[in-house]
Amino acid sequence: MEHQGDHVTDGRTLVAGVDSSTQSTKIVVCDAETGEVVRTARAPHPDATEVHPDRWWEAYEQASRAGILDGVAALAVGGQQHGMVTLDEDDEVVREALLWNDTRSTGAARDLTAELGGVAAWVDAVGLVPVASFTVTKLRWLAEHEPDHAAQVERVVLPHDWMTGRILKQGNGFERWSTDRGDASGTGYWSAADGDYRLDLLERAFGRTVEVPEVLSPAQPAGRTAAGMLVAAGTGDNMGAALGLTLHPGDVVVSLGTSGTVFTPHRSALRDETGAIAGFADATGHHLPLMCTLNAARVLSAAASMIGVDLAELDRLALRAAPGAGGLSLLPYLDGERTPDLPDATGTLSGLTRSNATPENLARAAVEGMLCNLVAGVDALRAKDVEVGRIVLIGGAAASAAVRQVAPGLFRAPVVVPAPAEYVGVGAARQAAWALSGSQEPPTWTLEIDSEHAVPPGDEQAQADVVARYQDLVAHVHGR
Repeated sequence: MEHQGDHVTDGRTLVAGVDSSTQSTKIVVCDAETGEVVRTARAPHPDATEVHPDRWWEAYEQASRAGILDGVAALAVGGQQHGMVTLDEDDEVVREALLWNDTRSTGAARDLTAELGGVAAWVDAVGLVPVASFTVTKLRWLAEHEPDHAAQVERVVLPHDWMTGRILKQGNGFERWSTDRGDASGTGYWSAADGDYRLDLLERAFGRTVEVPEVLSPAQPAGRTAAGMLVAAGTGDNMGAALGLTLHPGDVVVSLGTSGTVFTPHRSALRDETGAIAGFADATGHHLPLMCTLNAARVLSAAASMIGVDLAELDRLALRAAPGAGGLSLLPYLDGERTPDLPDATGTLSGLTRSNATPENLARAAVEGMLCNLVAGVDALRAKDVEVGRIVLIGGAAASAAVRQVAPGLFRAPVVVPAPAEYVGVGAARQAAWALSGSQEPPTWTLEIDSEHAVPPGDEQAQADVVARYQDLVAHVHGR
């Protein structure tokens, strides 16, 4: 366990955000008025695509030792989206949770898409097109492949729902299973446009109806612990990050973590029949159109390993190469891909010649390929007339000097890099402060900017050529 910060409250009201992610549980304690981070802690999760929820609870207990929650008045959970947590009539876990990055339900996604009448029918119903990530497809897989487990299921909740309920059960404050608009909109059976469940789609997937969590409004408490700590509704990780970043119209987030995401706050639900943009809700009562890829920061790690250098040296190599990497392009589908929906795809290195076969060009191609994977999401938003005023670059790979320098040209927009922080946890803490205050709007917290990067002058054509080559490569692989 890692633990940072002291426990002095100085009379301030403290709130906590719990980021229960794929990789770890992180707890961020903030000043409720200013958003200042007072202390943090974390503990790891197993590295797997199916995990028993008890492992998340053990990580939470480990991270919350040493008084991390002392003096905290309110808490909220931001959790990894889409995971399927199945419970029996006694609220016992039926089987290990299938996580968002488990692709075994790919066939189920295709079947469900066809059964309802195709892509347009799903977009009309719930604002998204089924892929293996979404809960609805995992339920179909469970019904078809593990009927004995399926028969025991009485209710289905999401990872953040389960953590919220477990915290309340520990304190004897549990009243009912609950969720929020943001996380519910990633199930495939809740419509962000209509604000309601589509239980007919759940029944189509699973063969029968089961209990689902009550959808709370953004600032509505889920309950209180026996010690009196308010527990807010919580939300999905991307919605939590958006809340933690205090986004404004024109801000488009590009997150480069285990997965890559592109999202932006929007007043209305977007309809995208290509399936690239999911019409999610956000954690404020509005919407969060979002594109997600499976491949992001680990593309750089894989490239560094292939060249035999560390990430710092990969950065230096990439910056010594010219834009376009001498004609070398990397399609970084190293773990298959979610957008486009190619779960069985592999990476492709294209345009390799004797003259461009250098460590510098390979490093540059890795940076450009990873970013071009997300450029597609930004351009999909532009195609829907969404304003792209600036890119807010977050996630582990945002620390890369090469990524910061290359990104503005490829995205065709200025880039700001916020100061390093656990923004999902900060967003969950901001939601907790909102629920605690009873106000109509969340508290105003200031985003600290670490650096700003302009579109480089004079190389627009070179950057456009990089994106065009990448798009041609995607079309070739997609057409196989």
